[in-house]
Amino acid sequence: MQAVVFALLAVATLGGALMVVLSYNLLRSALGLVLALFGIAGLFLLLEAEFVAIVQVLVYVGAIATLVIFAVMLCRNYFDPTQARFNDQWRLVAGFAALFFVALAAVLLQVAWPVAIEPVPSDVITQLGVAFVGPYAVPFEIASALLVVAMIGAIIVARERE
Repeated sequence: MQAVVFALLAVATLGGALMVVLSYNLLRSALGLVLALFGIAGLFLLLEAEFVAIVQVLVYVGAIATLVIFAVMLCRNYFDPTQARFNDQWRLVAGFAALFFVALAAVLLQVAWPVAIEPVPSDVITQLGVAFVGPYAVPFEIASALLVVAMIGAIIVARERE
């Protein structure tokens, strides 16, 4: 049963990711991102990482997908059929993406990934919570401030010029 659920979640995650990359409609791409992120949360549940799955849904699906959908709605002249949908730089971007993928794959294949032998401590959630309000509070708040600045930037870019 677990293999069947894994296969369904993998298909949903990969389908959503392909929808993000291959869709010409920005709104459908955003909805594909939501589907992919939900699939990843389901995979975390299969790994018995319930806390990470809940954080995945709350942070990524809730906040990031909402920001993406707001950005889609704020795009100036997006639904105007006379405006060009694509630019001429897609080949350059595809080349850099392929180069980045090759470099990332080369690095990941050379790392000796450690395998944890000892069991996970029972108070790992408590330790994670203390770390978020302790030494990692400032980086966590900086990340939230960056998201707010990105949203303000999207609004400034999308607003009408007089």
